[in-house]
Amino acid sequence: MYSEEHKRYLNKIKRYNFLIRISQILLFIVFIVVWQILSDKKIINPFIFSSPKKIITCIINLHKTNNLYKHIYITTLETCISFILGTIIGLIIASIMWWNKYIAKVIDPYLTIINSLPKIALGPIIIIWAGSGMKAIIIMALLISVIVSIINIYQGFTSVDDIKIKLMKSLKANKLQIFKKLIIPSNTSIIINTLKINVSMCLIGVIMGEFLVSKAGIGYLIMYGSQTFNLDLVISGIFILCILATIMYYLIISIEKRLSLKN
Repeated sequence: MYSEEHKRYLNKIKRYNFLIRISQILLFIVFIVVWQILSDKKIINPFIFSSPKKIITCIINLHKTNNLYKHIYITTLETCISFILGTIIGLIIASIMWWNKYIAKVIDPYLTIINSLPKIALGPIIIIWAGSGMKAIIIMALLISVIVSIINIYQGFTSVDDIKIKLMKSLKANKLQIFKKLIIPSNTSIIINTLKINVSMCLIGVIMGEFLVSKAGIGYLIMYGSQTFNLDLVISGIFILCILATIMYYLIISIEKRLSLKN
């Protein structure tokens, strides 16, 4: 049983978190209301900036023409594939770098160079190599997400306290045991934070790829809207992207909470 003091502390934390959530919701509502008022009063140009009412109407029209869910499905599928592959590849390569310092020193400058390249410049080459389809989009997303994942996870692996490693070695632990019992558990939070970053990086890569080659997806909707000067469609696409990114973010948060409860 919790003591009264501990219960008061837990209640205080719950009230604080509730206040944060309410403030976030209110901030969003205020933003939407002010945006609509400014648009109605013509203080901002409704053609350029659209309005919440126009966005809702545009999304409803996409729903009625059966175009909405197809585009959301394709972008979500491409993002999920990129996210899973990027996370697995990043974790494997970071583990190999931790395991073998020679390999780490050899490929470290290449990671920095590749990470600094503007990935959109590689788009035409990727299209020639992989074709103008989903494969090219996934490769584009991987180029953006994998390097960041490798760098973040590897830095976490190398930042583990040397004293703890020496202690395990003194207890006759081999390298695999050190990796499984110390390195991975010590970097759970870093890996989770990398997953959060990876979601956004994959989504950015997918949208960039859809701008270049796709004939479906939210990125295609945004590009099509800009080409036809349908800014309501453009901003509706951006709004859908925000919702999709939020859902993915909170899925990672739920995984983080489950892991924390287990620990």
